[in-house]
Amino acid sequence: MANYLLSVLRPNGDDPSTSLSEDSRREIDTLNDEMTAAGIRVFVGGLHSPTSAQCVRCENDGSTLLTEGPGLVASDYLDGFWILECATRGDAVMWASKASRACRARIEVRPFH
Repeated sequence: MANYLLSVLRPNGDDPSTSLSEDSRREIDTLNDEMTAAGIRVFVGGLHSPTSAQCVRCENDGSTLLTEGPGLVASDYLDGFWILECATRGDAVMWASKASRACRARIEVRPFH
């Protein structure tokens, strides 16, 4: 068994707190229950908007710099994630397919070292 990160990716400007329907929210809850029943869900978490992020960077002089906002400049942002323990990458991709339908979003599948 290996651990996989399933990341929910949304385009910048999309606010799931207002754009996700009640049907989608129920589908996500059902998917979480299904993952738990299958014994593969290690952890799940949703994230606040990227505007709530802060970044900490170590400077060359050893001091740290704190900046407001997301650390990555990209067209998408990380909205939430699952950590699953699956027998194969194919199993993780199958769960990602279900997650994509429920979340109405792209899901990135990435194995842990």
